[in-house]
Amino acid sequence: MHQDVLDLARLQFGLTAAGHFLFVALTLGLGTIVAVLQTRATLTRRPEDARQVRFWGQLYVINYAVGIVTGLVMEFQFGMAWSGLTHEAGNILGASLAVETLVAFFVESTFLGLWIFGWHRLGRWAHLATIWVVVLTAYLSAYWILVSNGFLNHPVGYGSEGGELVLTDPAAVLTNPAALLPLAHVLAGALLTAGFFMAGVSAYHLFRRTAEADFFRRSLRTGVYVAAPALMAAAVSGGLQFASLASFQPMKAAVFRGQAAEIARVQAELTTRFGPGDHIPSEGLTRGGGLVMLISFGLMLYLCFAGVILAAFRKAVLRFRLWHLVLMASVPLPYLAMTGGWVFREAGRQPWVVYGLLRTEDAVSDLSPGTMRLSLTVFAALFLLLAVLNFWLLARHARRGPVETGLGRDERVREDSPPVPTAPLPRY
Repeated sequence: MHQDVLDLARLQFGLTAAGHFLFVALTLGLGTIVAVLQTRATLTRRPEDARQVRFWGQLYVINYAVGIVTGLVMEFQFGMAWSGLTHEAGNILGASLAVETLVAFFVESTFLGLWIFGWHRLGRWAHLATIWVVVLTAYLSAYWILVSNGFLNHPVGYGSEGGELVLTDPAAVLTNPAALLPLAHVLAGALLTAGFFMAGVSAYHLFRRTAEADFFRRSLRTGVYVAAPALMAAAVSGGLQFASLASFQPMKAAVFRGQAAEIARVQAELTTRFGPGDHIPSEGLTRGGGLVMLISFGLMLYLCFAGVILAAFRKAVLRFRLWHLVLMASVPLPYLAMTGGWVFREAGRQPWVVYGLLRTEDAVSDLSPGTMRLSLTVFAALFLLLAVLNFWLLARHARRGPVETGLGRDERVREDSPPVPTAPLPRY
């Protein structure tokens, strides 16, 4: 394997996977908040609650739509650049990835379409059910992805036939602690991301002394009160994962702590088990990713603590402009924390793509350096374009505020058409 091909393939996967996950995090978290807001709107039938659903729901749909495209691009590059992984471990990974695709692209997308176009057509309870199906299937999709990723980090429930890995214990794979603990961490991080996003957008309008002050006062408090417990849940689940590293991946833990003696001991142990070779991951990526995650967490901890106190005072929410600036500036913090944590998790298990079973250099497709450079350039440019497009669309709609949009508009009776007597429709 040419070293340039290996390095370029790893860089390509890192950029596309991390980029796609940034969309997923906001989609998971904001979708959950929108579902809860719609539940409240359905119960109260208050117009102001329905406006919250439509505004934040529009932002959710934008992020979801662009995120789907990034997922397709990521899967295409994965199949092209990592054929060795699919050949060696496809018997185990194939089932979970196939189920995830069915859930995400059929069930989830179908019910999201029903939610988008079902306003004023479905009954209020049926329409509410569609958004909850979308949210729950998104959680299932995340679970199946982490089942695959958990096997890469801590392979269980497998055997070997003809040099290929085969599934022998499905229950062990589905209950892999390297999948279940990260699932809780990811879901908490998604709510944290959505909470900071919601608070930041609301703070922007309150800083500008918007006429919709009451609307964004409520949504800012919602964002703050979602972010604080989500941060605690992310910290607990992350701590539990870190505690398990000593048994799952002792080299990663030793490199992060900078324990030279422990690194040497684990290197000798791994050399005995797997033969000569460098079993030490990149110290810069492993420690750097972990430190970025922890520093971001520390900053968010202070912001959440102060935010919970300030959000209890109406005047602070409406008039404390310095706090508004801080909230706007802090929107990227959850993204930094998640990216750092992902780099720590993935780079720290090198040189293995399936820990202890398949080396990364053996999983890369047999491509020329020129082909790999072209692939990296195309995919990086495409992801950059999608990220810029998503940012522009979100910023454009967020700046407009809760004005009348296509989402939730009743198109059955147009302004230029004579009124048609109908039964009263439920409002929420």
